[in-house]
Amino acid sequence: MTPPPGSGETAAHATVEQAVRSQLAKALGGRRGIIESAVPTALFTICFLVSDEIRLSLIVSIAVTAALLLVRIVQRSTTQFVLNALLGIGIGAFFAYRASQSGGSEEDVARAVFTPGLLLNSGYAVVIIFTILIGWPIVGFMVGSVTGDPVAWHADRAIVKLCSQLTWILAIPCVIRVAVQLPLWLDHQIGLLGTSKIILGWPLQIASFAVMAWLLGRNHTPIEAKEA
Repeated sequence: MTPPPGSGETAAHATVEQAVRSQLAKALGGRRGIIESAVPTALFTICFLVSDEIRLSLIVSIAVTAALLLVRIVQRSTTQFVLNALLGIGIGAFFAYRASQSGGSEEDVARAVFTPGLLLNSGYAVVIIFTILIGWPIVGFMVGSVTGDPVAWHADRAIVKLCSQLTWILAIPCVIRVAVQLPLWLDHQIGLLGTSKIILGWPLQIASFAVMAWLLGRNHTPIEAKEA
């Protein structure tokens, strides 16, 4: 098919693999985006595990996040990844605050900090796997955003198969986190829960991206743009 006039982005990606790599790079923000997303949350978790003080943990993590945010503002670059980290910290702190206000013990408050992450990963796993099972893997829509037609990719079995494989790789870290952390959460193993949150956070996510990169490097699935 002939790319529509002005479809410079489509022309820049001759294969599905190139399109997915490009979209993932945008979504993650590169190494800097990953660090900005991971460090504040890791600091909050470590500080909370060591001190059992939500206020101190918030001060430390928010101070670091504010510094990262200031650098972004000075450089006039996107603040998306810093703000995402700040939002995650805020949600965890809110759950802990509610547990404290409802008369919960220190252990209940500590568990509450990890509840949002557990719920989020459970939700992600269900939604992502559901898109695979119904034959519309979520990664396929990354391809659609490049071609200009959000659903045209679904007509090509090779693209659907590749996108399904990539979507499974996205789902697996979420499934692993829930499988490991839910028993710890139910058993009130706060220390192990915090440790698993750090280990199974960005290190596991980066490992999954490495597998995706390997898979994307093996195949060369032609991409077709929407006709004008």
